[in-house]
Amino acid sequence: MTSQATEQITGGELVARALQAAGVEMVFGIISIHNLPVYDAIGRAGVIRAITNRSEPGAVNMADGYARATGKLGVAITSTGTGAGNAAGAIIEAQAAGTPLLHLTGQIDSAFLDQGRGYIHEARDQFGMLKSISKEAYRVRTASALPAVIQAAIRSALTAPMGVVSVEIPIDFQKAKINRSRFDLLPARSQPPEAGQVAWAAQLLRSAKRPLIWAGSGVIASNAEKELAELAETLGAGVLTSQAGRGAIPEDHPQCIGFFGSNPALKDFLQSCDLLLAAGTKLRGQETGNWKLPLPATQVQLDIDPLSIGRGYPATAGIVADAKPGLQALLEQLRGKTDPDPAFLAEVQAARQAVRAQLRSTLGPYERIVDELRSALDHDGILVRDITISSSTWGNKLFEIYGPRQSIHASGGGIGQGWQMALGVKLGQPDKQVVALCGDGGFLVNCGEMATAAQEKIPVVALLFNDGGYGVIRNIENRHYGGRVFAVDLQSPDFHKLAEAFGLNGYRVKSLEEFRPALEAALASGQPSLIEIDMGAIGPFAAPFAGPPQEA
Repeated sequence: MTSQATEQITGGELVARALQAAGVEMVFGIISIHNLPVYDAIGRAGVIRAITNRSEPGAVNMADGYARATGKLGVAITSTGTGAGNAAGAIIEAQAAGTPLLHLTGQIDSAFLDQGRGYIHEARDQFGMLKSISKEAYRVRTASALPAVIQAAIRSALTAPMGVVSVEIPIDFQKAKINRSRFDLLPARSQPPEAGQVAWAAQLLRSAKRPLIWAGSGVIASNAEKELAELAETLGAGVLTSQAGRGAIPEDHPQCIGFFGSNPALKDFLQSCDLLLAAGTKLRGQETGNWKLPLPATQVQLDIDPLSIGRGYPATAGIVADAKPGLQALLEQLRGKTDPDPAFLAEVQAARQAVRAQLRSTLGPYERIVDELRSALDHDGILVRDITISSSTWGNKLFEIYGPRQSIHASGGGIGQGWQMALGVKLGQPDKQVVALCGDGGFLVNCGEMATAAQEKIPVVALLFNDGGYGVIRNIENRHYGGRVFAVDLQSPDFHKLAEAFGLNGYRVKSLEEFRPALEAALASGQPSLIEIDMGAIGPFAAPFAGPPQEA
């Protein structure tokens, strides 16, 4: 009998077993002649569910959404060459979001790599492309190196700061016989925060009279929501969030101002604060007016990535740590040693109300849609947002989020990714309602994944806001280019018929009164559904949204 130590399996089987050892439950991708041994091994093992996509970006977006909704490793499998190239935009999105994602791509036969001889699926410097858009990229250079490379890739994807790790596996190495390996896949442990850094930061926080916290996705990634809320209450601080940090504190918490840092109604309040604690956030350009937003001069930054400290704004104190142990260490120094000012807490609540009132004043008829969607969706329902006017206005800010991983958005700013991400979210959280906000232009970028939704029976509800074009750009042209509308008007299909053709439930909403019944019917159906909202019939926003000011 062959011992386990000397048992030989194919490279494809080794990859499948490594994924199983990592706890992977499903993979997303498109089968190809240059990844078939991996797919064959997954199919024969029957442990991991393989979702067959209609496009490579759809596969990566679905793996991205799955990982964001669960905190688990997302896995996408593509072919080499055009297949890997097609996936690039979605990889950029997942990397921008810091998603733990493993991208496995085949590669041509190792004997012909980098020779430019026209081998089928050959691509010039594919490895260089993957290195430039991923957290890390690996090429398996010998069959015997495959076990070490796949383990290193999984560990890297799961190690903070997390991101996309791409692995090229030449087809001959997928077929080759190699020794079976044991797997050591645990990510590297993060170091506890340095005591001196914590002590200095705690001293600054104790001295603050009007403290403000800006919480980002790092809080969610480290499951530090309870520590964040306790620290805010201990300090009597107002809490802003980044867009990716929404749900790090419930948005109905009286101290949560939310994702409103750049709102003009908040300007005077921000300038009156005397300290900012930035926890697990990059303080991104779009959220700070490209770092021109006036923030308190005294700043404490807590981040797992040492290179993030002081990158956006000068840091008075920095703590290099994962958010959970970092916040715990601060709490140990601060419990019982602070005296929150009730007058400042009243100002926090007034600021919270002011920014919401200001945004509501711009919505016109869509204010009712916000409220009815929030009322119809479960408390723990998940809202996924593509780039579209309704997302950029009320979806990103006013629609309340009550917990972590309930708000998923296209953080890289590309259109046409929200629908696929929502499908992955639902597969990761099958017991939760999932609604995707989409625009007509973005939805058509990758509408082929409607077939995936129908085939895999993924009951996501897409709210498609149809304004007949690229609405944000149209508004920018009207406001800043003398009304010269160019290259933004789109001819759309009959979305109701399109949904039915793919096997989805289709609904059309032409009045506010029709919205709630259609939404409730779609949610209750247990089927993938598309609700087209005719913005021409419902009417315009009270104030047109013309994009971030710095982009106009």
